[in-house]
Amino acid sequence: MTTIDALLDDAGRTFADEAGIELTNEPAPLYRLLVLSTLLSRRVQSKLGTRACRELLDAGMGTPERMRDADWETRVRTLGRANYTGTEQTATALGEGAQLVLDEWGGDLRRMREAADGDAEQLAGFLTAFPRLGPVGADIFTREVQAVWPEFRPHLDPKALAGAEKLGLPQDPAKLAEQVSGDDLARLAAALVRADRDSDVREDVQQQS
Repeated sequence: MTTIDALLDDAGRTFADEAGIELTNEPAPLYRLLVLSTLLSRRVQSKLGTRACRELLDAGMGTPERMRDADWETRVRTLGRANYTGTEQTATALGEGAQLVLDEWGGDLRRMREAADGDAEQLAGFLTAFPRLGPVGADIFTREVQAVWPEFRPHLDPKALAGAEKLGLPQDPAKLAEQVSGDDLARLAAALVRADRDSDVREDVQQQS
């Protein structure tokens, strides 16, 4: 088994999937990915971010309208159930971000895709306009959305490339991308991020390959 195969087998689950998001090129799933990216852009453990996203979705806040209409206290309590830190500021940011999706993009992030026209830097500029979603969050969104927006492939950000380095894999995005099918790039990127963060993942992969 190659290192790439072992990595995908051991850690090749997207963060969207972990958060309970069935990602498709539709308004609601894309908005949910935006919420997840906002939650993960802070310095929190990824499991806390994905858990907080699940709590928000389970509470019915899976569209910008429902996120906006949920009162601030409800958002705070929901994030708190996941033990997410910075709940008050994040609750405010999620409400403001939902309003921005509605005002700027008519509630449909596919319009943002169209405006970016395959330019990852342009997409990052649109994304970082959202409250508490900085460059890290923009990378997370693009890394995951390449599963359904293929014009942004390959998107392997510095965290993913750091994981590749620790596993002795090529650190050139194009060379890494050649080793998997396009549809597996988002899974590969997520797996590499986990390999960067978790020595147990690296050990498991090295034992299997």
